[in-house]
Amino acid sequence: MIEREDINFERSVIVGIINRDQDEAKLNEYLDELEFLTITAGGEVHKRFSQKLDQPNPKTFLGTGKMEEIKYYIVEHDIHTVIFDDELSPAQQKNISRLLDCKVLDRTNLILDIFAQRAQTSYARTQVELAQFQYLLPRLAGMWTHLERQRGGIGMRGPGETEIETDRRIVRDRITLLREKLKVIDKQMASQRSNRGAMVRVALVGYTNVGKSTLMNAIGKSEVFVENKLFATLDTTVRKIVIGNLPFLLSDTVGFIRKLPTQLVESFKSTLDEVREADLLLHVVDISHHDFEDHIASVNEILKDIKSDDKPTIMVFNKIDAYHPAVIAEDDLMTERTSRHYSIEEWKKTWMNKVGPDNAIFISATNKENFEEFRKTVYEAVRHIHVTRFPYNNFLYPDFDHLIENNENEEKNEDE
Repeated sequence: MIEREDINFERSVIVGIINRDQDEAKLNEYLDELEFLTITAGGEVHKRFSQKLDQPNPKTFLGTGKMEEIKYYIVEHDIHTVIFDDELSPAQQKNISRLLDCKVLDRTNLILDIFAQRAQTSYARTQVELAQFQYLLPRLAGMWTHLERQRGGIGMRGPGETEIETDRRIVRDRITLLREKLKVIDKQMASQRSNRGAMVRVALVGYTNVGKSTLMNAIGKSEVFVENKLFATLDTTVRKIVIGNLPFLLSDTVGFIRKLPTQLVESFKSTLDEVREADLLLHVVDISHHDFEDHIASVNEILKDIKSDDKPTIMVFNKIDAYHPAVIAEDDLMTERTSRHYSIEEWKKTWMNKVGPDNAIFISATNKENFEEFRKTVYEAVRHIHVTRFPYNNFLYPDFDHLIENNENEEKNEDE
């Protein structure tokens, strides 16, 4: 079901709504992200459509007039795919497909498609396939529209329903089989985690495309796949890292995203177990992204869902080399100064100051800017956990400043 194949750029339009939960500015941010998701999946966005609604239309999500406008645009510009920013119910998806006569996807379906393209290992492919079947099961009825011509009559009452029920049984059996397969793999991975000994475990968490894998490569000197696309990394990578003489395990996990499909949270349970069992979290944030505060909130919400929000956490604000605050012209007396105009120094004096000087670090993983300060912060945090766990090992790992001083003295002695 998830075989890899060459993707042609599909001509697409994206659709969202303005309501009490999201104003026009928020919708534009969501549609920016949806466009990036579409590009990652192999699509080409030609136009955005939006409508102000208190509640989505239960039949067609949007109002009749807006649906007619989209249909006219699809015909005029040879559009192949319509992508909605919110999850559609099976009935909505069926009705919209019939009305627009083209492929209709929602945000969940799009993310699942990207995961299917990105899954490399057997484990990741099994996880994605389970999520796809869970999404597909309630939508099977809408896929049998070719049987609607059978309006009844002698011998015509049963085949369609029988076909759907047969497919539902096949899908349910497949879901059961995949769950059993994942249970076996989960046991194997739990055994692997238990065999890692008593080393401190550190997990990189954060929104997708914030630079976790780049940071993993920089600190661990390992070759983890890096690409400027969403969900470049699906498989958890675990590396043994040594700072000074202090070893610990560092894991790079799948990136989070707003409106993450519940099917993926369930099927990627074992991947998220790396976060659950970590002693320390490095929450990586792309500070150059204009909406990074929302990204932080989304990640914290998922951490809360998996009961990992109470773990010791270091906020790593990455990509400071790409951060450029908005500028107000000297003769502009109308524009109000907001957080988008803050310099990094000004940001440090906001809520970031309350995180604590030892729990917030500003770096560039690509240029290794402030990297020594980052290494020191991580070293001290890991050392504190290790010494708390094994007090008799205290003498083995001096604080970072003494460690550097000892290394410099050793280098001097070698030169002499």
